[in-house]
Amino acid sequence: MTDKLYEDGMAVRRKVLGNAHVDRAVANTKPYNREFQDFITRFGWGEIWTRPHFDHRMRRILVLGTMMALGRWEEFRMHLRAALADGFSMQDVTELFLQQSIYCGFPVTNTAYHNLADIIAELKAQGVAINGLEE
Repeated sequence: MTDKLYEDGMAVRRKVLGNAHVDRAVANTKPYNREFQDFITRFGWGEIWTRPHFDHRMRRILVLGTMMALGRWEEFRMHLRAALADGFSMQDVTELFLQQSIYCGFPVTNTAYHNLADIIAELKAQGVAINGLEE
């Protein structure tokens, strides 16, 4: 696809998730999921993530909180990894997790912290500096 909505969506998708992730997703596109990949790029990223009212930081917060609430840990990890690599601060993470703990429950937040520890280790091993990480 080369239409503007697809191009805009792909640009935002790359900015938010990183080129490596998007390149893997594109490389793993098969005939049976091609329409879905096109749909999420055009609609999710091109139509929704490009809307002007919320910036990408706010959208990240909404996505992370929603993934915690739904227990969709694979999506949570993907978005948290990308957010931290892009400068999302540890203070942002702490506030998000505390907020979600009162609405989603303590076990959910506990799981989120376990995922966070794994992601911090991954990013540190890759040499990625994490904004506000104190050890």
